[in-house]
Amino acid sequence: MGRLDGKVALITGGARGIGAAAARKMASEGAAVMVGDILEEQAKATVSSINGAGFKAEFVELDVTSEASWQSAIDATTGTFGKLDILVNNAGIFLGKDLLEASMEEWKRLVDINLTGVWLGVKLATPALAKAGETSPHGSAIVNLASVAGLVGSQLDPLYSLTKGGVTLFTKSAALNLARHGYKIRVNSVHPGVIETDMGAQTFVARANQTRSNDTERARQTALSGHPIGRLGIAEDIANGICYLASDEAGFMTGSAMVIDGGLTAQ
Repeated sequence: MGRLDGKVALITGGARGIGAAAARKMASEGAAVMVGDILEEQAKATVSSINGAGFKAEFVELDVTSEASWQSAIDATTGTFGKLDILVNNAGIFLGKDLLEASMEEWKRLVDINLTGVWLGVKLATPALAKAGETSPHGSAIVNLASVAGLVGSQLDPLYSLTKGGVTLFTKSAALNLARHGYKIRVNSVHPGVIETDMGAQTFVARANQTRSNDTERARQTALSGHPIGRLGIAEDIANGICYLASDEAGFMTGSAMVIDGGLTAQ
């Protein structure tokens, strides 16, 4: 028996990295998973691997900056699987530029994906999540992907930190707001440390560029030294936390921030 038996989840940015790991983990725990992304080929490969393992997943094209795309993805999820119990707002980008160097266009794209995308997901998925939550003992769940950069300052990318700090407080506020409306929807956030994914690799390149060293391995070792646990994270570490928050085991958690960072922010 899986922790998510009978649940239906929509995951944004589910083609690769943390999103793909979350899709695989949640499907293995019994959820029917809709993988949303603009990276169709990679997303379909993730879906194929899940279905090939005997679990249930489908792909839907989803541009998180578009209200129409969001609505189509939610309609596709409920149309295919009959309901929506879980929303994972995972899609995000890393800029890797000093605040004095970033352009207005880069800032707007960062905000569109990291902030607007999260708000639109919560806003548009709430009716379906509220409906499913009515018949669930612990309601439905929203899990927003933030970052340790949303809890402490980032020398490397202050603008990324600004957007993830917004996700952190929006999560708390959304949890209170939906509760005020009487909806049985829990809203929590996850805060990864540096993870061995494509985005993690981007941080090493950005650090190397900003220090003018062009030594990405040195940048990686610098990041590693900040994690007292002695290693960087992997996508599955974060997927486990997402799965927990989406499950009824977290039935008394809402407005919480789950930090999975190898001790980085404990210092």
